[in-house]
Amino acid sequence: MDNRMTGAEAMVRMLQAHGVTHMFGLCGDTTLPFYDALARMDHGITHYLTRDERHAAYMGDGYARVTGKPGVCEGPSGGGATYILPGVVEANESSIPILAITSDVSTASRGRYPLTELDQKALFAPLTKWNASLDDAARLPAMVRAAFRAMTTGRPGAVHLALPFDTQKAPVEEAEIWADPRHRTFPAERAGPDPEAITEAANMLEGAKRAVAICGGGPVIAGAAEELAALARMLDLPIATTVSGQGAIAETDPQALGVVGSNGGNPATRAVVDEADLVLFIGCRAGSVTTERWRSPKPAVKIIHIDSDPMVIGANYSTEVAICADAKLALAALVAELGSRALAGQGGQARAAAAWQAKLAAFAPLAASDERPIRPERVIATLQGLLDDDAIIVADPGTPCPYFSAHYRWPVAGRNFITNRAHGALGYALAASMGAHAGRPDVKTVAVMGDGSFGFCCGEFETICRYRMPITSIVFSNSVYGWIKAGQNSGFGQRFYNVDFNRTDHAAVAAAFGVKSWRVQDPADLKRVLAEALAHDGPTLVDVISQPLHEAAAPVSEWVA
Repeated sequence: MDNRMTGAEAMVRMLQAHGVTHMFGLCGDTTLPFYDALARMDHGITHYLTRDERHAAYMGDGYARVTGKPGVCEGPSGGGATYILPGVVEANESSIPILAITSDVSTASRGRYPLTELDQKALFAPLTKWNASLDDAARLPAMVRAAFRAMTTGRPGAVHLALPFDTQKAPVEEAEIWADPRHRTFPAERAGPDPEAITEAANMLEGAKRAVAICGGGPVIAGAAEELAALARMLDLPIATTVSGQGAIAETDPQALGVVGSNGGNPATRAVVDEADLVLFIGCRAGSVTTERWRSPKPAVKIIHIDSDPMVIGANYSTEVAICADAKLALAALVAELGSRALAGQGGQARAAAAWQAKLAAFAPLAASDERPIRPERVIATLQGLLDDDAIIVADPGTPCPYFSAHYRWPVAGRNFITNRAHGALGYALAASMGAHAGRPDVKTVAVMGDGSFGFCCGEFETICRYRMPITSIVFSNSVYGWIKAGQNSGFGQRFYNVDFNRTDHAAVAAAFGVKSWRVQDPADLKRVLAEALAHDGPTLVDVISQPLHEAAAPVSEWVA
């Protein structure tokens, strides 16, 4: 009896053993054995055919963010590998585990100029957490296990496996097909904190008068909302977030300060950070946007830094206490350490309330404005009144990201807001919303993009219709690469160069794919149209003729300055 299978079959079984139920990708010549195995075998994996590989990776990213399971994407050799790379880079830098499988030419044909030959391992090496080419079929199961271990442990990240054509046909021993169940979800094998560092951090927090916590994406990935809320209440500590950190705490929580930094922050939230005598960074890289180019917090402030990546801690600020650990475990240890102490409190609720009051006072008149083109604030306020608390919003860079980060007040903790903050490539939101819907189909998902982003992703409207995903897309239509024009407006003497383009009827384009679509120019029609779009049981799109960023009150401090 032959207890062997082909490499392609072994790959399918290894994915199945790791709990994979969804995969996103695009066919190619070098993928034929893998696709044939998927077609023949009983595996329980739903494969979504995309229109290009970049969006397959973005779908895997969105899926991973809402499920806590690694996302899996695949594509063919050559151009497929180069197309899938942008999504892999974004996921890796955002600490989101995705496995990118790229099929490849046969190992025997390397160096003989076969069509689509590319050194895929070298291509992905500097841009992934772990990366390998499966040149030996006998090693395939062990390498797949290593890939899942790498992307789910420590700081999560993206990994890549090249799968040569001959490896897909070569034999693999069935006995090698097994998986470690700990690596089916992330974060896996969490690292606990040093008790001495916890004691030192607790002493500093106890002695502070105006401390503030700034949360990046780490607490959201770690599922640390309960521990964070407990620490905030214990110390009466204000909790600020980065854009990626939204969801660490419900923004309706009295301890929540909202977003800080140059994208989505405002003078009131910045003032709280600038006045702090101690800053607790939690799962946050303290990068240029969060700190407004390292000016807020001020360089002399005392810093406690919690992060699962030791290279992040102390990279930008002199750090009094370094806690290299999982955010959930570190916060739980801090809560336990402080639990027996008599704490004076930091006045966090009062400081947070004052900041929200200032922000809402500036936002309210713009949100009620009847001006044309429609103000982005009007769109945010209307959606806030229509969507359920558990809805998912996926925002592209440009117009959507700063407005939603600053003004949409997230009513629950958890992963309900997704945006690509690592590299900010246009065209992310539509595909990531599809991955999010595949992972969490029982809630409403909304993709929000500018018209620049629409041009990067519109082919996937065919995919969204083919799978009849009830996602609502909203396009801020202002016929400009608005972020760049706003920068030219504020910092380059209004010398506008090569940033404007013709207006597209996005509703008509989407309708041609089969999407039920509307175009809105009058603010008075916005609520009715959005309500209809959100209620429809299939894909919808609302094209909003909106104010361009360089004319708007966008919450981006560099433009305001």
